Amino acid sequence: MSRKFGAARIERDLRAKGVSDAEAASAAREARATEFERALEIWRRKFGKPAADAKEYGRQARFLLARGFSIDVIRRILRNVDD
Repeated sequence: MSRKFGAARIERDLRAKGVSDAEAASAAREARATEFERALEIWRRKFGKPAADAKEYGRQARFLLARGFSIDVIRRILRNVDD
């Protein structure tokens, strides 16, 4: 399983490669267990600091969303990054 992507992206990629729906869904469930930690690690490597304005917030959110991370995880990271 890839550390670079969220559960949605992992599931989509597996299905595109011909993996059965049940196996892809199972892999996505496993990925959701560590999704926050993986997203936070990727965010720290890519950005490392809180967004200064709404434009930057949107850029960071879109980056994580394109990686397949859930909206809830993205919001938790971008709103509580100082914690």
